[in-house]
Amino acid sequence: MSTSSPLLAPLPVLPRKGLHVGLWGVQVLLALAFFAAGAMKLTQPLDQLVASGMSFVSYTPAAIVRFIGLSEVLGAIGLVLPAGMRVRPRLTGVAAAALTVVMVLAAGVHFVHGEYANVVPVFVLGGLSAFVAWGRLVKVVIPSRS
Repeated sequence: MSTSSPLLAPLPVLPRKGLHVGLWGVQVLLALAFFAAGAMKLTQPLDQLVASGMSFVSYTPAAIVRFIGLSEVLGAIGLVLPAGMRVRPRLTGVAAAALTVVMVLAAGVHFVHGEYANVVPVFVLGGLSAFVAWGRLVKVVIPSRS
């Protein structure tokens, strides 16, 4: 009598190519979202940002709003450029991790101010950023060109 059972058979290892492609898709979408949001915070008048639904701008110092915008733009660039150029590609995972931290802080600010509707999209962006950080730092690391 055999002790091996089809239920105990090892699962087939899925190729990492699918995860690699999926991560690239998420990276590009996140980069577009963060670049657009950051560029708005950097270039738009603050009263226009408040009118467009960014209520946190009304109680946040202007320098902080602009800093958040710069962080989001640089994070967006970091999501695609290092991995795409294969020059220090681990920086893509670091950028994703940093954007995750930004989104956790944003969720806290929105929650404290009772802006619960804003917490959901922030959690989605933060979760996707955490997924990219895990994928690029742990699961599907892109090798450096050199």
